[in-house]
Amino acid sequence: MTEVSEDGPLDVAVVGAGTAGLAALREIRKNTDRFVLINDGPYGTTCARVGCMPSKTLIAAADAFHQRSRFEAFGIRGGGGLEADVPAVLERVRALRDHFVSSVLDTTADLGDRNIAGRARLDGPDRLVVNGRVLHARQIVLAPGSSPIVPGPWRDFGDRVLTTDTLFEQAHLPRRIGVIGLGAIGVEIAQALARLGIEVHAFDAGDRVAGLSDVVVDAALRSALEAEFELRLGVKVEIEAEEGGLAIRAGRERIVVDKVVVAIGRRPNVEGLGLETLGVPLDERGMPRVDPETMRIEGGPVLLVGDANGIRPILHEAADEGHIAGLNATSAQPIRLPRRTRLGVVFSDPAAATVGQRLDELDPDEALIGEIDFGRQGRARAMARNRGVLRIYASRSENGRILGAEMACPAAEHLAHLLALAVGQKLTVHDLLRMPFYHPTLEEGLRTALRAVSAQLPPCRLSDLAGCGPLDAEALE
Repeated sequence: MTEVSEDGPLDVAVVGAGTAGLAALREIRKNTDRFVLINDGPYGTTCARVGCMPSKTLIAAADAFHQRSRFEAFGIRGGGGLEADVPAVLERVRALRDHFVSSVLDTTADLGDRNIAGRARLDGPDRLVVNGRVLHARQIVLAPGSSPIVPGPWRDFGDRVLTTDTLFEQAHLPRRIGVIGLGAIGVEIAQALARLGIEVHAFDAGDRVAGLSDVVVDAALRSALEAEFELRLGVKVEIEAEEGGLAIRAGRERIVVDKVVVAIGRRPNVEGLGLETLGVPLDERGMPRVDPETMRIEGGPVLLVGDANGIRPILHEAADEGHIAGLNATSAQPIRLPRRTRLGVVFSDPAAATVGQRLDELDPDEALIGEIDFGRQGRARAMARNRGVLRIYASRSENGRILGAEMACPAAEHLAHLLALAVGQKLTVHDLLRMPFYHPTLEEGLRTALRAVSAQLPPCRLSDLAGCGPLDAEALE
């Protein structure tokens, strides 16, 4: 092996050109040009290539086609004559995906020989081995990403088993598809495929969907999903070969499908990364402890960010982690950045979201709960989107300070952002009730839930508009 950099070690080496790695690189480039970016596999980020963007493009097409099922409610006839050209849908997904990926590739186009394609392995806290070369770096940012989990025996079924890494590459889709795993990704894919006219059978070993902990919200989402495809919870599944397809065994049931989409999670790409050479404790998964406010692995100059650390594997969190790591990799003193309010969105219909603390994280004696059932909410009924539930959690001892929320309801992605702002700013229920709520809007449903919490608190001042109560008329709420 030959030593790299005759003029001394690099300031920083970044391993991985995903969202977290690119965010770190952005900050590093502001302070030094003595860096390298090392990436193994395709460039373009998980989000742009196989995650957020292609999946949302598929969902948008599926939702557009599904609108025909609501036409009759508006007095519009003829929707039954429409049909989905699934190959054309997939072609559009790939075209937009390629556009999104190209915009990411532009961010590294000017790096020249500082952009190294290859698999890196740690050889201590300040050394990396890549392509038979040894690189010395004062700081190392690890952002190797993650990969879909597929149990070993299932890999033997070849292209009959799909993941999000391979789903969007299909030229067409078969008539029957099984979806295994009903977290955020599984729920989104299962509903989208069903809405495109595919027979979907979905399974999960857990008893809830989409990462929800509130049983009321979970029940609302499950009810909506079960109206569109077969859903089985609390079951362990096995897959076996079947002529022309696959058979899924779930308890005493045996369901035959053409292909299976596996969505049971993603595994950090740390195998063979050399974390054991850092001389720090590793847990049973082979993972070191990472400070979430500096992103530094305890006791050394290495930082671990993005999906690979398993802390919050969501794009905006990965970008934040890369930003924090980039600052710390080029600073003589530790820089601690408090993390944002937790926010997660599942792009189902109704959409699901969690904000701040989930119900299962709260003290039941301390938490106040306010609820809105959108079944009778005025704007939701006018839009024929009147289903779902939103539940807000507030602190009893802190005068109704908003702690978090879970929801499966219309406009959840927008309502969740409003509530994330409230949680981050430590607002109370009365603070939000002092804000204007225009009529008729879906946000008025949020006000209904806030009022339900307010009713459990000491009343506000007579001159305070937070005390303005409901008119008890559906048309006016």
